[in-house]
Amino acid sequence: MNNRASALGIAGLASLVGLTVLALGVGAAHLSVGETWAILMGDPTVEAWKRAVVLDIRLPRVMLAAICGGGLAVAGAAMQGMFRNPMADPGVIGVSAGSSFGAVSVLYLAPATWAAAGVPVGAFVGGLAAALLVYALASRRGTAPVTTLLLAGIAVGGIAAALTSLVLALSLADWEVGRQMLIWLMGGLEGRSWGHVAIATPMVIGGTIWLLIFGRELNLLSTGEESAMSLGVDVARVKRELIFLVALVTGATVAVMGVVGFVGLMVPHIVRLLIGPEHRRLLPMAFICGGIFLVGADLLCRLLPEAELRLGVVSALTGGPFFLYLLMKHRRWGDAR
Repeated sequence: MNNRASALGIAGLASLVGLTVLALGVGAAHLSVGETWAILMGDPTVEAWKRAVVLDIRLPRVMLAAICGGGLAVAGAAMQGMFRNPMADPGVIGVSAGSSFGAVSVLYLAPATWAAAGVPVGAFVGGLAAALLVYALASRRGTAPVTTLLLAGIAVGGIAAALTSLVLALSLADWEVGRQMLIWLMGGLEGRSWGHVAIATPMVIGGTIWLLIFGRELNLLSTGEESAMSLGVDVARVKRELIFLVALVTGATVAVMGVVGFVGLMVPHIVRLLIGPEHRRLLPMAFICGGIFLVGADLLCRLLPEAELRLGVVSALTGGPFFLYLLMKHRRWGDAR
């Protein structure tokens, strides 16, 4: 299994690099793979405008897709391990809904000149606040049962979604602000710059590395909380840290690309089928595959510009049917029991 996981990891990294080079050449001005690779290698003979297109416009966008896709997949894998449920994802603790509310609130309340800097901050603060509220509501005497966490997440997420709809309704009097909100809520990476990379990378990569450290604890939590406690795991502390880290990673991704769902649900489940449930192998592979998925989804958006596809729409069209498949599969399994 170790050899299989290593081989798949190497193949995944190679696929991610190849897809990244391909994605950097696609757009209004198409570049060959050779030209793109020469630019990345610093070839000074390539025309200046081509270097500017690749390095200043496309590379930040593709890097964000890879980093955010990987972060969401690792966060989803951690949630599935903690909840012992393959249908869990970062949205179950209200982070995505809280981030959406924070972002649209900034768009509605702040001056237009502040929006570019304020939306990422509002999204991150909203997501983290939602996660902390969920944990505060679910915890009692230092412990937070998984079922209570799930119910609190659903409740807080529903309230945040309703408040987001309220702000959106209030903003429709200003057509431009309402349009910006709708575009942001559909998720996307258009117009992203190195500034956005600088915002997201430290939190996503830092949070992901921290989550990787919890591989052993997630393995034990997957066997049940009582079993994990008997083997020396401080379950309450581990859950607190996992929730904080998932909120950190998810909030940072939503802050720079809007709401892109189902990555944290679909990718970890597929990786688990390929290499098994051992989280010390599952989490790194989930990061690679999450990056591949989101870079590929964003590439599809750019290949079909006439359809004006949004990244969040592509992700939902892919992940929605997958979620229904999981739901039906587990229902049949439950009926068989």
